[in-house]
Amino acid sequence: MPNHEASQIMALIRSGKMTNIGGRPVLVPNSPKLVPRRAYSIQMALAFAAIYLVWGSTYLAIRYAVETIPPLVTAGIRHAIAGTILLAWAWARGFRPTRAHWISGFIVGALFFLVGHGTLHWAEQYVGSGLAALLIATEPMFILVLAWSMGQQKISRISALGLGLGVLGVAVLTGAELSVKGSSLLGLLAVLAGSFAWSAGVVISPKLKLPNDALGRTALPTICGALLLLAAAGITGEFHAIHWASISFKSLMGLAYLIVFGSVVAFTSYTWLLQRCPPALVATHTYANPVVAVFLGWLLASEPLTMRVVVASVSILGAIVLIRRGEQSVAVKRPEKVSEQTEVSEECA
Repeated sequence: MPNHEASQIMALIRSGKMTNIGGRPVLVPNSPKLVPRRAYSIQMALAFAAIYLVWGSTYLAIRYAVETIPPLVTAGIRHAIAGTILLAWAWARGFRPTRAHWISGFIVGALFFLVGHGTLHWAEQYVGSGLAALLIATEPMFILVLAWSMGQQKISRISALGLGLGVLGVAVLTGAELSVKGSSLLGLLAVLAGSFAWSAGVVISPKLKLPNDALGRTALPTICGALLLLAAAGITGEFHAIHWASISFKSLMGLAYLIVFGSVVAFTSYTWLLQRCPPALVATHTYANPVVAVFLGWLLASEPLTMRVVVASVSILGAIVLIRRGEQSVAVKRPEKVSEQTEVSEECA
């Protein structure tokens, strides 16, 4: 993560006010007097920790969960429970989804969760959690290319350089597998396919009639995606393949962690931060998540941390930095056309 963005976050945590950070106006809580400055600073620190550390750790949790629970069942149960909790919360606050909301929810849910997370959960049976996280980090590259192909965005020279660097990182990461016929290569390709599907959902979501309510906007696609995942699990025979007595405690804890922390805690923290911080600052979690995933995979799961992984990590993270800088330069030139898709543009596990 760039130093100036890290200093912004620390300034937010220390000040508790967050006005004009990053050269743009920032929303503050409606009733700041009701929240003590120190308590607000702690909330801010915990929220950033959730989207940095928790989302980074979910890749390892997925690996543990799918060891003895079929992948589509794992993803379906996770999002069904988390989505129900989020929808109940939104409903209690007065949110009422319309027919158009549900239709849009199924479209986005199919791209984000059925394909995006379904392929990721399946792939982690064969691909290390750190490698999966690095490949998921290619999502900003896919978004840029798709938005450009649809005439929604221009590619600056800086962004083009970032794309080239990202392609190099993916090539370094997957090149050794191209000569090997097996599940590992299929797993890598599946993760890339999931990243592409999530990116497609980001690009088309502004054109859909999704709820304006932040919690409802998260809950509906999550529930719809869960229904599609569970249907796919039934069609592919995963429910019949489950050996309930063979499900390990580690897999159950991995699934519980994904539900409570990976979905409910991290998603609500993400939404809370978007209401109080510049979206570009919140999006810095995309720099941290792969690093956390690679480190935890090496530390807790004995995943190899080779020079190939290090070089690919530097290339892909460098690509994200360049692409974001390129997007900012285009936005400065055309402020009236700044994209509104930041709230849903970051994929997480």
